[in-house]
Amino acid sequence: MSRADRTNEVYDAYEAYESYDVDAIASDVPVTVTICVDGPLLVRGPITLRTQDGRRIEAGRRTVALCRCGQSGTKPFCDGSHKLVGFRAPGAEDLG
Repeated sequence: MSRADRTNEVYDAYEAYESYDVDAIASDVPVTVTICVDGPLLVRGPITLRTQDGRRIEAGRRTVALCRCGQSGTKPFCDGSHKLVGFRAPGAEDLG
C-alpha cells in the first residue's frame, strides 16, 4: 500500500467519526493524534485549540488535520500544501 493510500485510508476512517455528537459523549471519547507519513497530524476527539495568547480557534469539525510542513495557508490547519512542496516526515510506524 502506498503512502498516499495509507493517508487516504486514515482520512476515510475519521470521516465516520464526524457524525458523532462529541458534546454528548465527550467523557467517553479519548483524544487521539495520528501522525500521517509526509502529511499532517490528525487530531480526533473533543479538543479546544487556542492561540498563544489564549484565544479560541474554531476548528469547525470534530477531526482536524494540523499542518506539519509550515506551508499551509490556513495554519494551524492543513490545506494540503505538503503535497505541493514535497514535505517529507515519518509517520507513527517510523518513529519506533
